[in-house]
Parts: sequence; C-alpha cells; structure tokens
Amino acid sequence: MNNKILGLNGFLWFVGVVEDRLDPTYTGRLRVRALGHHTSNKEILPTADLPWASILLPVTAAGITGLGQSPSGLVEGSWVLGYFRDGDSRQEPIIIGSLPGRPSELAQSGGFYDPNGTYPKYKDESDVNRLAVNLKDGDTETNPHLSLTLRRSTRITGVATADVNPVKAADGSDILGSDGDTFDQPEIPYSAIYPYNHVYESESGHLMEYDDTNGSERIYQAHRTGTSYEIDKDGNQVSIIKGQSYRLLSNKEQVSISGDSDISIDGRHKIYINKSNTVDNHYDIQVGTGANINIQVDSGDVNLITTTGKINMNSGGDFNLKVGGNMVVDVAGTETKNVSGTTTHNTSGAVIHRGSTIDLNP
Repeated sequence: MNNKILGLNGFLWFVGVVEDRLDPTYTGRLRVRALGHHTSNKEILPTADLPWASILLPVTAAGITGLGQSPSGLVEGSWVLGYFRDGDSRQEPIIIGSLPGRPSELAQSGGFYDPNGTYPKYKDESDVNRLAVNLKDGDTETNPHLSLTLRRSTRITGVATADVNPVKAADGSDILGSDGDTFDQPEIPYSAIYPYNHVYESESGHLMEYDDTNGSERIYQAHRTGTSYEIDKDGNQVSIIKGQSYRLLSNKEQVSISGDSDISIDGRHKIYINKSNTVDNHYDIQVGTGANINIQVDSGDVNLITTTGKINMNSGGDFNLKVGGNMVVDVAGTETKNVSGTTTHNTSGAVIHRGSTIDLNP
C-alpha cells in the first residue's frame, strides 16, 4: 500500500483537548493536545508548538466564502475526536466532532486543560446545557439554569390600563366610564424533559431553545441582556425588549387584531402622519356601532390646532358642551348660526352685547 497517498495511508484517529483557538489565519483551526500522541508536560511540548487542527464542518455549511455557519463553536477545554490526514506524520489533524461528558475536575495548569482556566465551569455535572437536562427531584428543579431563574424573578406583572371616569354630559345624560385593570406577563412556560429540548448557548449567554417536549413545545430566543421572544405550546408569543426598540419599515404594514388591545406608556407618545406631504394621505379612525371614544386628561389641557386648515365637526345627533370654567370664543371673521328650531339662552348674570350696530329685527 502506498502510504504517501491521502486515503491510503491508514486512518489514525485521536481524542484530545483544545488548548488554543486564536487561529491567526481566521480559518477556524485549533491547537489540540491528543491523548497518547502528545505529552501533558507543557515544558516539553508547549501549547504554541502543537500543530493546528482543521475543522470538519457538516454538509449544512458550505465552508467557503463565509456561507453557512462559522467553524468557531469549540472553546479551550473542549474534548474532541479527530484524525491525522497525513497518517504517521501527525502534523495535519482534522477535528471530526466534540465529546461532551461529565468533568470530574476543573481546569488546571498542565496539558489537556483549558489554559485560560475558564472551561469547564462545573464539576461533576453533565456538559449538556442545564436547560436541556432540567434535572429534577420529583417535581422540583434541582439545578435550574441561571437565565431561567432570572426570567422567573423579573416577570412583569401589574401593568395598568386606561381608567376613564364616568361623568355627566351637558344635557344631564351619563357618559359611562371605562374601568382600568391590570395585565401580567404570562408565566414562563418552560417545562422541558430530557432529551427533547434542543439548546444553543453562546459564551456570553445568548440562548436559543427549540423545545419538543410533548405538551410543552416552545421556541425561545434571547440576548444575554434579557431581550427575547418566546412562543409557547399554544402559539402565544411574548416579546421583551430590555433596551430601546426601532422598527424601520420601507413599505406598507397591515395589522389585524381579533381581540382586545391595551397600550400603557410611561413616556411621551407622538404620531406623525404624512411627513412627505402627499395629497390624500389621511389619518382615519372609525369606531363601529355601539362603541364610544373616550378621551380623559387627568391634569392638563386638550389642544386642537390647525395651522392653515379648517376644523369641521358634524354631529349626527345632539351636540352637548359642558364648560367648568369660562368659555371664550375668539372669531377673526364672521360668525354665522343657522338654527332650525328655537334658541334659548339662560344666563344667571348680566347679558352684554357690543357692536357697531345691533339689529334685532332687520
């Protein structure tokens, strides 16, 4: 057999530990200390003298021009399986995959350990993510993931909705109030059973869960700060944004809400319509039969202003105006009233009319 030909030189495999991932060529290579092939004595064989090992990607990654996933998932301290493609020369290792286990000790200073002392983070515990394992004693979680504990402790509750007070209208009729209530963020729906929750966690704490636990199917994705979205088994979605939110839409948006909608805002709220000054870009509000529009300002003014246009108000029924203080009408032009019925003024004080002429029966 010609052992100089790749593929005919035997399959020389190894198990080893990653000691360096800072590949100066940015191609995902790792320095791996292989059991039985390399000594654990770093004075004899420093990490810097280990050969660079290439990564074998899955067929879902193109491995060219940045397509697919990057070959940067392994960390110092990861146990890996590989082979030497150059056979007995053992200078061209290739990593086939990683080997999770249950570490019996934390990182130390010698070979076959993470030289940074970071991984593994836990001793005598499975390397499988805690969210995937969900270790329990009966019904009690014994080793919950920190992110899950934080999510439960910071669940948002008691968000108040608008509370409009009932009042009397000018004609003595009742304007019905709309009692406010509160709403809560739903309970965290996590109820994973091993091995059905498929978890990805990055070094800084970003998370993705695709949970196929029967009856508790979920999708959860979160930034390390807690900004996240979660879809529960019934298709309900909860989105949480810990920072600011920006949504920049280049085309139209249409939203249909079949149920109720509540918005509670602590800061200001502005709406700017037709900023491009396009003709007939109107802002329309239609309220169906049997419902009212209630606007209540607890302490402040209601200001309705046009810079050049008119204000038109058409009432299909009565128009009732009740003023708690003084009423001032300042008309720069002509005031005209057309009353088809009777006009009645009931004034408790004096009545004063001033004009250049006053015609009572013109």
